[in-house]
Amino acid sequence: MASIPKVQRAAVVQSTGSAVEVRDDYPVKQADELAPGECLIRLHCTGVCHTDLHAAKGDWPVPPKVPLVGGHEGVGEVVAIGKNTSNSPVKIGDRVGIKWIAYSCLNCENCLKGLEQNCSSVKLSGYTTDGTFCQYLVSWVNCVTPVPDGIDSEAAASILCAGVTVYRALKYSQSLPHEWVVLPGAGGGLGHLAIQYAKHFGLRVIAIDTGEEKRQLCEKLGADAWIDFKTSSDIVADVKKITGGPGAHAAVVTAASPSGYTQAVDYLREGGRLMAVGLPADAKLEASIFFTVFKNIQIIGSYVGNRQDAVEAVRIAAAGKVKVYYASKPLSQLAQTYEDMSQGKIAGRVVLTM
Repeated sequence: MASIPKVQRAAVVQSTGSAVEVRDDYPVKQADELAPGECLIRLHCTGVCHTDLHAAKGDWPVPPKVPLVGGHEGVGEVVAIGKNTSNSPVKIGDRVGIKWIAYSCLNCENCLKGLEQNCSSVKLSGYTTDGTFCQYLVSWVNCVTPVPDGIDSEAAASILCAGVTVYRALKYSQSLPHEWVVLPGAGGGLGHLAIQYAKHFGLRVIAIDTGEEKRQLCEKLGADAWIDFKTSSDIVADVKKITGGPGAHAAVVTAASPSGYTQAVDYLREGGRLMAVGLPADAKLEASIFFTVFKNIQIIGSYVGNRQDAVEAVRIAAAGKVKVYYASKPLSQLAQTYEDMSQGKIAGRVVLTM
């Protein structure tokens, strides 16, 4: 068993809305303190998600715990497993991933239906339990995701939230090969992965975002068409023109902006599916009731993914079908990353190393 320190480096938000502080004295739970079913992970790296910024600021109706160690896209090595843990699917030395859903009971009605993310006993990484902005983290053997060979830890980290979230949304959109899907926020952390998963499904992609850097990234990843929302005078008309008139079959809205939702109902064709993924703070989903009904539009909330969704998303990436574009930075750069994220400056993803 690896030597486990008593304290570690961690990025902590002491109270909701306060600045994040990197400390070197955060306690580490020791191997003999782990409960059955728990495991201790020595983290290699962690992705940074817009959700982490919302958690630090306390933007959402469900308050996060404080003090808060945020983060929920971690990859690391199992260094200890709780005594009397039976039938563990992982062993010491395994490389595993930590997701937004840190724990679910696996036995309630929602869990048995595959809605583990809606478990009544759910624990959320970096929100209701300590997350991945640290060097050592307690997790649960039945809920971590094995990370296969063929993908580096930094790339796998982003797949564990951003990747699985858009993968699930596309999977449940029931889109068929050669259909049109619109991706508002296509150049961002979720969006650039959504383009690649959509192409893996055989879909035609309309990428919506702004700026030359993001345009180049989207087109490099296979987007069939590009719309810059800052220069377009009519996004709805642009989508209909690209699709030859009737509009898109589906939209996966990953942008943290309410306008992405409002426009989608207008540019979707009859029977279109709006997959709601991005979570703008303090925003309402507004749509014409008449045209939602008249056009048979389906509006479907898609909240991260379950354990099987995560396994599938990681396997596709490990097979080389999806590439994560990320910048690697030290944990000390988390505050600056939040600032860049809030200003929409980040193309792709930021991964923090430990």
